[in-house]
Amino acid sequence: MGTSHQKGWVSIREKKWYGYFRRTILDPETNLPKTVSSPVALGLKSEMTKYEAREKLELEIKRLTGQIAEDGVVKNGSVTFGWFVRNRYLPLKEADWKEETAKVKKYLIQADLTDAFGDVRLENLDKLALQTHLNHLAKTRSRDRVLQIGSYMRAIFAEAVEQDFLPKDPARTVKTPSELRATDKTTLTWDQLRAALSRLPLRDWILLKLDMSNALRPGELFGLRWSCFDPERCQIEIKETTYKGKIRPWGKTKGSLTAVPIARQLAEELLAWRKQCREQQQRTKHKRGMTTDDPEAFIFPGRKGGFMDSSNYRKRVLHKLARDLELPKLTFQVIRRTIATLAKDKGHVKDIQGMMRHSRLATTTEVYMQSLEDGVRSTVNSIHNELTGTGTWGSGPQPPTVAPADYAASRRDSAVIANGGSVISKPVRGVVLEFATRMRQSSRKEAGLNY
Repeated sequence: MGTSHQKGWVSIREKKWYGYFRRTILDPETNLPKTVSSPVALGLKSEMTKYEAREKLELEIKRLTGQIAEDGVVKNGSVTFGWFVRNRYLPLKEADWKEETAKVKKYLIQADLTDAFGDVRLENLDKLALQTHLNHLAKTRSRDRVLQIGSYMRAIFAEAVEQDFLPKDPARTVKTPSELRATDKTTLTWDQLRAALSRLPLRDWILLKLDMSNALRPGELFGLRWSCFDPERCQIEIKETTYKGKIRPWGKTKGSLTAVPIARQLAEELLAWRKQCREQQQRTKHKRGMTTDDPEAFIFPGRKGGFMDSSNYRKRVLHKLARDLELPKLTFQVIRRTIATLAKDKGHVKDIQGMMRHSRLATTTEVYMQSLEDGVRSTVNSIHNELTGTGTWGSGPQPPTVAPADYAASRRDSAVIANGGSVISKPVRGVVLEFATRMRQSSRKEAGLNY
């Protein structure tokens, strides 16, 4: 792995100058040194001469073989995957990510990619190694996480090719494994939602009723202040959200921060809740935080007057309700998915999209709305009624099932209807055959006369 004094050679491939030189690397199978010919993308043929391409190749040879180290990080004359991610990929992407989003993305890349390939040379990672790693993740990670890691993997190596650290993208044709862990699609029924509400004290009852009525996200729900509530218009305005102990002046999407309508009865219940909070604070000697008369006070405050933590509330209230009522699962995400699914019979799909405040209709229909057995059965019955005629004639009771022995009679009745109500003594098929026979006899008589 020592210093190299070779100059290499250049050639044109696909309108680009590529440089080639010999390098000694460790064989991953035998762990022994071996000499390989390494290609390096130099630039477009239209932008540099052959002499300029040779000069650039010499600089690349010095950099890649260790004569010139970048910040002292290049090991054994090569760029590692971890170094490229930290110094070339993340600095370009962080400008487009919000602070909390960047933390999540960095954690996923570190846990599922950098920890596995951090010390591996960038050029030593091939399609087989990447595909094998993604297949392994599919057995231990959730569906959404595997899809994200596959996307990050392709983006990282595409950037490496774009910056001329690699001549070819090994992740370009890496496929997402077909066998992925099933995504949680738990939904509840109206009876289960009502049962959950019936078990709650006043504060939690109003809080979850507001959440269920408008499918609010937890960060939006716990960030509501009394200044957001307009009882005369029966609406609440989402102005900010909470996330991991912080107040954020933005929401998950551009349409998240907006005014949403609430039911008039719920508006009256919120006024009653405010009155009760005011009376309780007047009885308390040692007051903490802002009072309910302060417009900036939270509608559902914690013990110290600040906003409640959604994770703590989920574990303390929702999980306990799920255990007591033997529900399959109860989280804020399950509530949003349930409301989007059950609302299919309550309004148009565009209205549901507006209630969910999704920027894309596909998010509402493909991610949140789930098909229910009762809805599928109702659709099948409606199609059957159309085929048998009951759907076209009206919403009357469905006629009894026709037995096989009565099938011919049923066909004759259909023929009577098709003939405008006049009785036909023969089935439709018999009438057609009789008509065809008469036509043939008539043709034969005409042929005999002409002869």
